[in-house]
Amino acid sequence: MKPGYSLMRHYLQFKDFRAEEYAYLFERARVIKQRFKNYEKYQPLTDRTLAMIFEKASTRTRVSFEAGMYQMGGSVVHLTTGDSQLGRSEPIEDSARVISRMVDLVMIRTFEQSKIERFAAHSRVPVINGLTNEFHPCQILADLLTYLEHRAPLNAQGYDLGSLKGKVVAWVGDGNNMANTWLQAAEILGFTVHVSTPSGYEVDPAVAGVRDTSCYRVFKNPLDACRGAHLVTTDVWTSMGYEAENEARIKAFADWCVDAEMMAVAQPDALFMHCLPAHRGEEVTAEVIDGPQSVVWDEAENRMHVQKALMEYLLLGRIG
Repeated sequence: MKPGYSLMRHYLQFKDFRAEEYAYLFERARVIKQRFKNYEKYQPLTDRTLAMIFEKASTRTRVSFEAGMYQMGGSVVHLTTGDSQLGRSEPIEDSARVISRMVDLVMIRTFEQSKIERFAAHSRVPVINGLTNEFHPCQILADLLTYLEHRAPLNAQGYDLGSLKGKVVAWVGDGNNMANTWLQAAEILGFTVHVSTPSGYEVDPAVAGVRDTSCYRVFKNPLDACRGAHLVTTDVWTSMGYEAENEARIKAFADWCVDAEMMAVAQPDALFMHCLPAHRGEEVTAEVIDGPQSVVWDEAENRMHVQKALMEYLLLGRIG
């Protein structure tokens, strides 16, 4: 462990943090975002270096982490599969030992969760999950921050996370890394997820890692899943790494396109989210994603702000 790291933490899945830590993170994200909007210079991570390792390509993950780290005063090393030996001719464990001696923080976007866990087990610095096949915690951080901005009251401590209790999130589509992470968030923060997937694409509770099965309900009909929901959200039908299944998935998911009818049975003020990139006419209609209930652009921007708060927390602990 490097000097100055009294308590090193990794962020590999949503359940790595407790509810009170999330309350702190969302408040820090709110403050950091406000400084950004006010053009106030805030660089607590000066002389710190973030290594970003991409085995899966990305637009939003790269831009949000890279821009965020620079805004916080740090620097970035960007590695792709072609630049690094991660899991190829060099064992993951050896890559972790070497890279973590040269930087202060590592973000990895890869395939199997086991890869990032093996890396973290041998890293001397905090490791962040930028996406794996099983989990996408930074995206759910952004989604929750966006929901809080639009719907939660502010108090002296920041957003009232208690306002999430009793809320319903409708997940329509693939039982993928996003769905798994939503279930973890529901268990920790006290809301409920209504899950509707085609047969054969269900969420696996064992993979999601939730113990409290009351935090989610499964619906065969996506319209029923959306009924009474406060937030309706979806993802592409074919995630990265599953392209060979694309044709079969298009057929299987034909009835799981979020449309105006689904939004109409949700709460009148329900929000729509999508982690992007989106395929209009497949998992969501243009009418919904470009409509007044959609907050996808706020959601995309908030990746950067909440990740800045996360990096600050992992490197510096609580501020103030």
